Amino acid sequence: MARRTAHEEHANHEAWAIPYADLMTLLLAFFVVMYAISSLNEGKYRVMADALTTAFGGAPRTITQVQVGNQQVQGGGHDSPSVIRAPSMTGGAMSDPTRLPSMASQMTQPVSLRDREHLQRAERQLSRIAERLNLSLAPLVDKGVINVRRTELWIEVEINSDILFPTGSATLEASARQTLGTLADVLRDVPNGVRVEGHTDNVPIATAQYPSNWELSATRAASVVHLFADHGVQPQRLAMMGYGEFRPRESNDLPEGRNRNRRVMVIILADSAASADALADDVVATAAEQAAAATDSATPAPAPEAGQPAATRGVH
Repeated sequence: MARRTAHEEHANHEAWAIPYADLMTLLLAFFVVMYAISSLNEGKYRVMADALTTAFGGAPRTITQVQVGNQQVQGGGHDSPSVIRAPSMTGGAMSDPTRLPSMASQMTQPVSLRDREHLQRAERQLSRIAERLNLSLAPLVDKGVINVRRTELWIEVEINSDILFPTGSATLEASARQTLGTLADVLRDVPNGVRVEGHTDNVPIATAQYPSNWELSATRAASVVHLFADHGVQPQRLAMMGYGEFRPRESNDLPEGRNRNRRVMVIILADSAASADALADDVVATAAEQAAAATDSATPAPAPEAGQPAATRGVH
């Protein structure tokens, strides 16, 4: 029987090509993924991430929903703070007219008033209100117990709590009702939102009614809000906050500083939809006559300097 001859096996010198092709395929896939990540739609990614977080029981990471498919209009659902918008500014929609940025001093121009015409209208309307406040509160402004500060988009009326409330109480004094009534008469005729803030010094209080300065400051602000509502200011335009001793104007180390820190802030916010003609000169003249009749024995307000706008007289 013939012996079977074994064939000699040849060495495969191209075996390296297989792992090399696999490596090239993996590199191609890697760079495709990297390119896809580099052109990620941030809006869709945030919506997806927020939806997954919410589905698994976590708190949403985004402040507001991101509009997918359309460019987000600044001011509608924007994360930055916006100024208050009264119902007249939204075509009758129910909006909050008492909204104010958490740090109003850091706000430059609100998104709802970026239109220059609306901004100018709001400034004119605030100027009319500032003039009426100056005429009505001039005696108290001269005494330093009330400070009126005008900014571009709101007016701050700072009232020393010592002329409003007894120590450790939120019950308004009889004289305080007259002062706040004069302020309410100005606010009743305008559509602006009004925010009342209560502040105290750092002297602790621990009573059954006021366990801390937070309760005291909030109750004082609420007392002012109730008085404004009783004088005809629309309740939906009013809001109140109590900050306790945690936003002082000055140091509480000295009695003068503590006295300055005990205050109530009435913030009158801009309303761009309100016509400046609503507060005409004859209305201001009527307010001036009423203020003169009520304070005929008080020292008259100093005359404005030459070139100083009438709306800023007595306003710091």
